[in-house]
Amino acid sequence: MEYKPLGNTGLLVSTLCLGTMTFSGGDGFYRMMGSVDQAGADDLVKASLDAGINFFDTADIYSEGHSERMLGQAFRNLGVVRKDVVIATKVFGRPGPGRNDVGASRGHIMDAVEASLRRLETDHIDLYQIHGNDSLTPLEETLRALDTLVSQGKVRYIGCSNWQAWRIAKALGISEMKGLAKFDTLQAYYSIAGRDLEREIVPLLESEKTGLLVWSPLAGGLLSGKFSRDNQTPADSRRSSFDFPLVDKERTWKILDVMAPIAEAHGCTAARVALAWLLAKPVVTSVIIGAKRRDQLEDNLAAVELKLSAEEMAQLDAVSALPPEYPGWMLKVQDANRLKSVPRV
Repeated sequence: MEYKPLGNTGLLVSTLCLGTMTFSGGDGFYRMMGSVDQAGADDLVKASLDAGINFFDTADIYSEGHSERMLGQAFRNLGVVRKDVVIATKVFGRPGPGRNDVGASRGHIMDAVEASLRRLETDHIDLYQIHGNDSLTPLEETLRALDTLVSQGKVRYIGCSNWQAWRIAKALGISEMKGLAKFDTLQAYYSIAGRDLEREIVPLLESEKTGLLVWSPLAGGLLSGKFSRDNQTPADSRRSSFDFPLVDKERTWKILDVMAPIAEAHGCTAARVALAWLLAKPVVTSVIIGAKRRDQLEDNLAAVELKLSAEEMAQLDAVSALPPEYPGWMLKVQDANRLKSVPRV
């Protein structure tokens, strides 16, 4: 296992992170993601720890809070020392029926963090993330609430998830100007089949030294090896009934066509190649993997040992490249003219 700093901090996290959306399942939406029981959760957490993972991600809305509860219980069942794991959870979604049981207001954040601490049975959360974009709450209100939690020691680092580049930049600017705790990470969708992040968000993260945590690295199972141009709705895949995240399917089939011989040459699955491609991207801090069974997890864990050659990366980059979009193509033209006489260092 390899480790990287969590954004521009001194906290080291494993480059693979165990996501716990499959834990419990509950009775609603999350049941289609998985319904791992406590024994299964303990097994997945143990296998992750044995492989060197020290980073675990959950959220207060996963299975109505049962995911947090089961993750905390797994650590206790396994005798895990609290300081040896990095726990990330999130606030924003609706964990209850109340009018204010949702969003990124100070009121909801303060209530939600206490509930998450109780479910996880811990005195602090290592990384507390705003799970979505709240267009109603002023950004400064959200940031001041998070700063309070950091000052109280209930939260050590903060992040956001599924935010636009301009909104992240604005939040970082407010934190700098007001002397508040600033976002250390963004958790976002990124895969070889969905590289939209590279247009605006990746340059921002690189400029500000903000960490990137990747969710759905296999594009909702589309890159798992079950799907192909000839088998677009396999019966045993969740994506066959829940087509998410949004992906250009025709482009994905072309990507899978290039991935197949690479996977065969390495004697591994297409999923492992897709994960290895992400792990090779310098902007990526950690890739969140989820599993219902140990064999799925073990295949994903093996991605850290797969090193793609420069030629293989070039092939995968070429087939998955984003189509030109303004102003990106114009900036490239202008930069070429501006930088042509500047020596490279």
